[in-house]
Amino acid sequence: MESEETEGRTLVQVISEKYSPENFPYCRGPGVGVVIRSSPQGSPVKDRLNLPSILVLDGCGITEAGDEEEVATFCAHVVELDLSHNQLKDWGEISKILYNIPNLDFLNLSMNPLRGSSLEPGVAEAFSGLRRLVLNNTHVTWDMVHALTREIPELEELFLCLNEYESVSVSSTLCLSLRLLHITDNQLQDWAEVRKLGLMYPGLMSLILANNSLSSIHEPEDSLQRLFPNLRSINLHNSGLNRWEDIEKLNFFPKLQEVRLMGIPLLQPYTDQERRCLMVAHLPHVTVLNGSVVTDGEREDAERFFIRYHLDCPEDELPQRYHTLVARYGRLAPLAEVDLRPLCHVQVEVRFGHQAEPLELRLDQTVADLKKQLRAVVQLPPNKMRVYYIDRQLGYALDPQEMKYGARALHSYSIRDGDEILVVPKTQ
Repeated sequence: MESEETEGRTLVQVISEKYSPENFPYCRGPGVGVVIRSSPQGSPVKDRLNLPSILVLDGCGITEAGDEEEVATFCAHVVELDLSHNQLKDWGEISKILYNIPNLDFLNLSMNPLRGSSLEPGVAEAFSGLRRLVLNNTHVTWDMVHALTREIPELEELFLCLNEYESVSVSSTLCLSLRLLHITDNQLQDWAEVRKLGLMYPGLMSLILANNSLSSIHEPEDSLQRLFPNLRSINLHNSGLNRWEDIEKLNFFPKLQEVRLMGIPLLQPYTDQERRCLMVAHLPHVTVLNGSVVTDGEREDAERFFIRYHLDCPEDELPQRYHTLVARYGRLAPLAEVDLRPLCHVQVEVRFGHQAEPLELRLDQTVADLKKQLRAVVQLPPNKMRVYYIDRQLGYALDPQEMKYGARALHSYSIRDGDEILVVPKTQ
């Protein structure tokens, strides 16, 4: 097997082995796995087998197509083909495969060694029927990308991740059909390179730019409105954005609704709550932030938080968004600080007969511990005293509550400063 993989294998060989009757001897039902029929329908091969319409052949050592008639016979009804992690180096071999799969809609060529390969005239025409094309980690050049997209009139999704792109070259031919561009894990730093994507793909609805080093968005408002007129979703996770002005620029995309912006330097100093509130307040038209829906209630809370967050900011440093929100909500007063931490100590009054003494109690101790503490005050051993708790806020509307369970913690009585502890000697 190792020698076969070293020398390379054909698509036909891999299909024959993977979907042979020996490997799939039983019928698994319509549309599941491989269906064996005496008179196969769809793509019969010498009465042997029937392939699924979604064909996954990743990591099989494929270097070439093999017999084209066999490819056509095997794959007549295939609509999705995953050839990732193979050894395809020649676009000519890839085109032989595609020419013989007339219904192919999706092709994944990720992790094939296509760096430095060239497209001969007419080869790109084989890709014309695709709607989705994945070229991750293939290191194809932009010229190669443009040559392919020119021949794919209905291309909707293009994946160009992990290709070490530092820049973007512009094509003279626009790709008007493209709706999603996935170009994560490259080395794009300058907004000037990103804007080229908007020029070439004006129909983009989703732009995935995560894990690039984009440092800022240098573009005037009117230009941004024209640049990505249909963009509804943008992913800038782990980019280099470090100014709120860059976040505000996103408001100029006229149809933007979903934004992903985690792991950027700008947000590092803030708490999770501050990040979320400040981002929501800065992006009034975004309805989904980092995968979570922004409700009307959350937006109002975030905008009010934004005003209060900037109360101590010098007038000349206040962002424009602050003035917009103040015009809506007014100048809000700071929220009262409420300490919700549980009490640890309280000051009570201990009454015994006609005597009254102040005493500080630790609320994490038990009733048994309290009786030991009271021994020095009332001069009675713990087993000779009965202890009662009186809630002074209720006055004497309620009878004193006897504290008779030694293992019970004092905090469970909700004792507050100023309450009373009554000690009565036990009678025989």
